[in-house]
Amino acid sequence: MASPLGRAHRTSPRRPALVARGALALLAVLGTVLVAVPAQAAPATSAEAAQLVASRGHELEVITEEFNEARVALTAQQDAARAAAAVMEQATAELAAAQQYVRGLARTAYTGEGLGSVQALLTSDSADAFVDRMATLQMVAGHQNGILERAAAANVAAAQAQAAAAQATTEAQAQYDAVAAQQAALQAEVDSYRAAFSQLSTQEQQAAVAAHGEEDRASRSADREPAAADAPVVANGNAAQIAIDTAMAQRGKPYVWAAGGPNAYDCSGLTAYAFRAAGINLPHSSRLQSRMGQAVSRDQLQPGDLVFFYSPVSHVGIYIGNGQMVHAPTSGDVVKVAPLMSGYSGARRIAA
Repeated sequence: MASPLGRAHRTSPRRPALVARGALALLAVLGTVLVAVPAQAAPATSAEAAQLVASRGHELEVITEEFNEARVALTAQQDAARAAAAVMEQATAELAAAQQYVRGLARTAYTGEGLGSVQALLTSDSADAFVDRMATLQMVAGHQNGILERAAAANVAAAQAQAAAAQATTEAQAQYDAVAAQQAALQAEVDSYRAAFSQLSTQEQQAAVAAHGEEDRASRSADREPAAADAPVVANGNAAQIAIDTAMAQRGKPYVWAAGGPNAYDCSGLTAYAFRAAGINLPHSSRLQSRMGQAVSRDQLQPGDLVFFYSPVSHVGIYIGNGQMVHAPTSGDVVKVAPLMSGYSGARRIAA
């Protein structure tokens, strides 16, 4: 089965027919986030264009983080399947060895090289000696049977584990393909809206952003970073400092969905890359990252804390102090320093 990692940046992943049932199950779980993206007419006004770019950009980010989580699950299941296959191979070899061993003992007994019950009777000096020899023969036979039974049971258990791992991998692949297909469709829609928005004059774009009252993500790439972005950020610990410095060094690099560096990032790809430089492995998923480390209240935030947004979580950045964070905002934007966004949902302290 092909690894998903090599396909992360494709825009039109295929959906194998064999995973149709798993895909339907995934769509039921993800609900309205993953319903088919409806075709919509081109925006009629500049304000509508800006609003569509912003709203679809956020939807794209949500689905991208769902994709990241599905990819983490798929990779884990593929690892489990490989481990199960290795155990199955070992169990099969042990069963074959046990069978060969028992066959060898049986052949020895048949050719007279071993001691059968008649030989035991003929060669015994007394009834007691005969009983002792028969008890020994029964013990040896029982030992042989025990060897075969244990080897056979281990082989059955390994086969069952391998089948379960294969089924779990198939379902994880279905989830991965379903989310990737949804992402591709939404990416095309976002690109269309962004193209329409880019045709507006600078004044129209500014008026549109003001009209719908949102922090338009698509226009942030043209914004100047806050002056504090160039000020040194001091963390309380070495690992947090390395993570911050690494993330800050990525500023200006583009947001690309499901990218984890070093040339492009999505939000959780940036944080995972930064903390990996500090020797801390985080999953490439904002929702999974939000379950790691220690919860921190907003009034206790320190530089290096992960900050999360929306419910369920679909965006993450690294807090750098003074109400600001470094993050990879959304498609069409670049890694930058920005104020904490609306939709703040919590923070986790991963390293001191």
